[in-house]
Amino acid sequence: MEVWVLYGDDIESTADLAHEVRRFKAEAAKMDITLKVYKPSQLDLLVTQERLDSILIDGKAVPLPDCVFPYFNHLDHSYFALAIVRQLERLGVLVFNNADTIERVRDKLHTHQILAESGIDTPDTMLAKFPVNLELIEKKIGFPVVVKTLNGALGIGVFLLESRSAFQDLMDLVGETNPNLQLIFQKFVSVSKGRDLRLLVVDGEVVAAMERRAKDGGFKANYSSGASVHEFKPDQEAVDIALATAKALDIQIGGIDLLFKENSGYTICEANTFPGFKGLEQASGENIPERIFNAMRKALGKEIPQGDNTEDNVVRL
Repeated sequence: MEVWVLYGDDIESTADLAHEVRRFKAEAAKMDITLKVYKPSQLDLLVTQERLDSILIDGKAVPLPDCVFPYFNHLDHSYFALAIVRQLERLGVLVFNNADTIERVRDKLHTHQILAESGIDTPDTMLAKFPVNLELIEKKIGFPVVVKTLNGALGIGVFLLESRSAFQDLMDLVGETNPNLQLIFQKFVSVSKGRDLRLLVVDGEVVAAMERRAKDGGFKANYSSGASVHEFKPDQEAVDIALATAKALDIQIGGIDLLFKENSGYTICEANTFPGFKGLEQASGENIPERIFNAMRKALGKEIPQGDNTEDNVVRL
């Protein structure tokens, strides 16, 4: 089996997701999988009616792989990168996740629209419109309020504003410096301040989970921002809401983040089609690349080697 990972940074660097790409390479070597890592910028698009079994990389035709995993960091969400994914789909390559899913999930408002329509619990969310109607925000969302950029990741561009005055100060700054910035306002789930859950869904199965806790009483529980990670054995309700979210958004591989609700239960914080898993492997003890590679094998109708244990502890849709 040949797998391509599309990743835009130097995999030997400390860049976002570089560690995870190195893990993919290490596990592929153990599993007799041919793994190649390409930057989206290395590929060229040629749209033709001819049946093609190759794609241009660095100007040369290269035979297509069995499967492609677009693993873009938060800076890779370009039109060109998504066009590459669509072209590979069009050429018949199995892609985890497909371009439509990536576009759907990176737009946080669209994500919440779909989840709300699907009856999945999410915090009340409003799209910003400048000038901001402060009275409307207070009436419909309330304070404290969570402010997020529409396409942010890793906790970047996420703020907790405790009061009207703090909110007004930030909106004044945005209005003066970048009035076209797309923001959403979201109801603050106070009981979950500084802690959340990450469940990893791979092809309709929950394969790993962890709890994240912010450091020093902070608000954001992102591992990349220094949060600690802890083992978490998901109950059926957590599993159900994570799988329902992945199904509603058509996510093949994704991190589903849950917030704790006041009187037990969970609400969806957000979903991520490019989940980092360094902390998840540490907390759960699971081999995430192995899980993903075997899901690819299964989707391709290829035999999973005997002795593999990736069927243990999964929870299916």
